[in-house]
Amino acid sequence: MPSTFDNASKLLSVKSQPNVGSVTFGAGSIGLAAPRTANSFMPEFEEELKAENGGRLSVQQFATKLGAFFLRQWTQGGMPNPAPPNLQMIFYVGGYDANEPYGKVFQLSIPGTPVPQEMFQGGQFGAIWGGQREITDRLLQGFDSRLVQTVQDLLEIAPANRRPDLEAQLKQRLALPIPMQFLPLQDCVDLAIFLVRSTILLQQWIVGVRGVGGAVDVATITRTDGFTAIQIKQIVGERSIAVR
Repeated sequence: MPSTFDNASKLLSVKSQPNVGSVTFGAGSIGLAAPRTANSFMPEFEEELKAENGGRLSVQQFATKLGAFFLRQWTQGGMPNPAPPNLQMIFYVGGYDANEPYGKVFQLSIPGTPVPQEMFQGGQFGAIWGGQREITDRLLQGFDSRLVQTVQDLLEIAPANRRPDLEAQLKQRLALPIPMQFLPLQDCVDLAIFLVRSTILLQQWIVGVRGVGGAVDVATITRTDGFTAIQIKQIVGERSIAVR
């Protein structure tokens, strides 16, 4: 049975590695007998990095160590391996290497693909997103990712005749013309919040699992300032109730 928690922390960082940060989605916890969130493991991961005393890590090195750490937790927690794609814990890891002008982003999945895969190469710029992505897909790329399969099935196109580049062609023609390579940092923050907030609002009215909600955590990572929290949910006491 799915459970939703509006105050879960999906934005992860390590104080000793301020040049890098991560977000997670997919499986919300690790451990069958005593489930724990990814965020709850981060102090232990940081202690491991401190014990190694390796100094500043590259983004790929950080992502590799993060993948190995969480794969170990997954195994020790008695989690299924292999696991279906929708039950894996997925991480996007982004940041800057020393003396590099542009950032890097890697993806890894626990337990399926713990070795990080680079998302953008050769000076590419763009946006990546995951989780319950149907609404963001429609807004940014112009169509739900289920469209390709749906159209091919409705037109009764045989598998041998299906175009492997159809999804790429649709993205090229239908995606919103947002110049990511020129977008100011504030506009990037505004866009990210808009997309998350749009999903939260629309999920109030559609039939399905409401898996996005609560306060929106946002951080930036720049070459000069590193990881900077822009807005992070706070622990508060009882909220006041207006009485008329």
